[in-house]
Parts: sequence; C-alpha cells; structure tokens
Amino acid sequence: MKKARLKDVAALAGVSQGTVSNVFNRPDVVREELRERVHAAAKALGFRGPAPAGRVLRSGRSNLIAVVVDASLHYIVNDPFGQKLISGIAEVCDAEKIGLTIVSADAERTEGWSIETAIVDGFILFCITEDNQLVELARRRGLPFVAVDSGAVSGAPVVDVDDRKAAAEAARHLLRLGHRRIGILSLECDEGERTGFIDETRFRQIRYTTPRSRLLGYRDAFAEAGVPAGDVMAYECLNDAPSVFEAIEAMFASGREPPTALIAMSDTMALAAYGALRARGLRVPVDVSVVGFDDVPAAEVASPPLTTIRQPVEEKGRVAARMLLDGGRAHVILPTELVVRASTAPPRAAGKPKAGAGAGAGRARA
Repeated sequence: MKKARLKDVAALAGVSQGTVSNVFNRPDVVREELRERVHAAAKALGFRGPAPAGRVLRSGRSNLIAVVVDASLHYIVNDPFGQKLISGIAEVCDAEKIGLTIVSADAERTEGWSIETAIVDGFILFCITEDNQLVELARRRGLPFVAVDSGAVSGAPVVDVDDRKAAAEAARHLLRLGHRRIGILSLECDEGERTGFIDETRFRQIRYTTPRSRLLGYRDAFAEAGVPAGDVMAYECLNDAPSVFEAIEAMFASGREPPTALIAMSDTMALAAYGALRARGLRVPVDVSVVGFDDVPAAEVASPPLTTIRQPVEEKGRVAARMLLDGGRAHVILPTELVVRASTAPPRAAGKPKAGAGAGAGRARA
C-alpha cells in the first residue's frame, strides 16, 4: 500500500497543502472545523504528520539542544552534580520552549555517531577535553557548542569555576586547623577507569582538566605551609563508594602515618568516606576531618554536615544554555565558596587516629 503524503490528505480533506501543514505545525492559525476535517482525513489515510527531519530542513531549526556527557547516561542522571547541572539547563529550555536530550560520550567508541547525526541546534559538552574526538566532531557539524568543566576549548565559549583556587582554599582550611597528614580522594584522571595512588608519573599523565587543576590547588596550599607534595597521599577514585573504600584502606595500609584529614574532589566521595571511616571505627571529625567539593543537597543534611566547596552547579547549566542559545563567546568563571560545617576540626591531641577494630573491613571491590 502506498504511503500517504501531505498532498493526499489535502485532496481528501478538500483543503490546500499549506492548510494541512499548518494543522500539524501551527494549529492555532487554522479554524477548528478545518483542523477536524484534516485530522479525519489523515486518520483515514494513516498519515501521522510531516517527518520531523523534513520539518527541520524547512525551518532550519530543531528546537532541541543536546548535552554531551563524558559518562554513561545511568551515571549522569543518578549523580547529584549531574542532576543539578541538567536541572539548570532544563530551566532555560523550559523558558525558551525548546527540548533537551542527553548524549553519552560512550558514543565515541562507536565513531561518535550521536554527534555526527543528532538533529539538534547545538551542543553543551560537559567534562570533555579539547583533544577528545567528540570536540572535533562537534566542530565539523558547524553547530554552536559550549564547553562546561572542560578547560579551555579553542574557539568555543566555556563555563567553569576556578578549580585550582577553590581547591587551595579547601586545603588551607585544613592546614589552618593544624592538619599536616592529609589524604586526597581524586576524581578520575582520564577515561581509563583506573584506581590507585597518584605518583609523579601518574600526575604528569593526567588528561582531565578538573582533577589536574584541583591537585595543583592542593599543592599550592601545601607548598605555602611547607608540606612537601610527596608527603601527601592522593588516590584516584571512580567517584563511587567502592573505590573510596578501596582508597581509604590503601591509605591506612600504606605503612605511612595515616591521614588525620581527607579532601575529596566531590561530595559523593566525601560522603562515601564517612562510611569507610566508620567501618574502621573512626569518627568524623574527631578522628578524621573530611572536606568535599560541590555542596550537593546531601552535604548539608549529612551526619555530621559536610564542610565543602560550594560551586553554583545549576547556574553553570543556566549560563551554558543561555550562551548556546544567544551565541555568546565568553569564557565565564563562576565563583566558589568554602562552606565550613561540622565535618572538620583540629586533629586529635595525640595527632594520630586510631586504627579501629574494623580495619580492613571496608574493602568493597572484588
């Protein structure tokens, strides 16, 4: 059976093709009686409306933008940071009456099909470095794109925070309290999903902008206080509880003096550290102080409430969406703030946290 076309519906309804097009695309400009006649004809012929791709070609716009994330879709919609970022972008999309789709950078492993074929008006690239293939594919499309938390991307507007400055502020807070044995729970340094201690060789291999900038910020503060970078244990995690448990076990089993404080590059890791420390019989902040980064909603209601770096995550999303839609070309650096709560305190008088009967029980990785 021949597929019905717009002109077939027009002929059966006794109206022009333009009227049929308006019924499906601009129904408010067509009288109700004509709309009913066209819909009846379309139903009789099995016509479901003009093809979306054709509508885009005619109008030049899809009224849809894509957020491209360097993570799985499952991760980004469950991660508190990701939820807040998407919320900020969606707020602008609602106001402008445009749609939003989320694309995983995992598509790069299948030649970036999503970037090359997505019917969208532009992209927001989240945590994707300039040397990532997806950036080049976005450029080839000739569509506007904005980079968020990706470092400087040549020729593209960027929305970011000063990670190095913020990280230094977090470290200085612990140093002012008297801590010198500080452990760092780092975000992933590249796409390899590796966990383990970050030595100087690994530090030089870091590809992701955020962990590099924050490690440099911590080092700035340690250098000011006369604490050698080599004296600070830094462990690369996957931003989840199992790798945080692994990191804390490794720090306490390293043969070195255990940390009296932990700095996490995300609140997700900081709050996971609460559980790992409790599993070792250690209390926050009496035995070990903990500082996070982001100030997600769970940070304030945690027990104890988490000291953290507050960054305007939703505002990042709003600014990025507005820049994409308005054609902005700026490099916007949003402010951060150290929020001091009850998870940090001076180190114990003895200067050394107890090992606890639960030592070693926190391992959660196979």
